[in-house]
Formats: sequence, structure tokens, C-alpha cells
Amino acid sequence: MKGGIGQLMKQAQKMQADMKKAQEEMATITVVGESGGGMVKVTMNGKHQVQAVAIDDSLIGDDKDMLEDLVVAACNDAQRKVEATVQEKFSGLAGGLNLPPGMKLPF
Repeated sequence: MKGGIGQLMKQAQKMQADMKKAQEEMATITVVGESGGGMVKVTMNGKHQVQAVAIDDSLIGDDKDMLEDLVVAACNDAQRKVEATVQEKFSGLAGGLNLPPGMKLPF
């Protein structure tokens, strides 16, 4: 029984170290969300922090409501891309833990 607990503790420590490394790596991941056919672009890091917003000059002075909607859509697109990238990159991190479906690791 002791051997089983010791092995479990080693696995937990390794997973904790792997999660810390993954969290550090996430800050370096960047994605670009787009809307309006690429006329509005939002750059976001792996921690869901917006790094930059680029708006095509042709949209400046146009309908303010439309521009606001395009910025929101680009942010949402970037967020979806972050989620997909993080899931793809770190899906193996929880391997062997048998987490319930839908449970996400705290990144």
C-alpha cells in the first residue's frame, strides 16, 4: 500500500510541475482573432489578455455601432482560438488522471 501512495505522490508532484510550466508557456502563446473579413484584428495571449487591436482605416469614421460589434466579434474569435490552442497544446497534461468529461484544468 505504501508503494502505491508514494507513486501517486510522485505523479501529483510531476503534474504540479508540468502545470506550472504550462502556465508559464501560456503567456507566450498568441493568437489573432478577426472579424469583418480581417478588417478588425485582436491579438490575445494564452491567458486571455488582449495585447493589441488593429482596425482597418476604412472603418474609421463609419458607423460606430458596427465598429464596436466588429471589435467584440474579433475578441470573441480570439478567445475561441486561445481555448482551442490551449486545449490542443496541453491536452496530454491531464493524461492518466481520468478527469470527468468537461472538466478543465485551471490554466
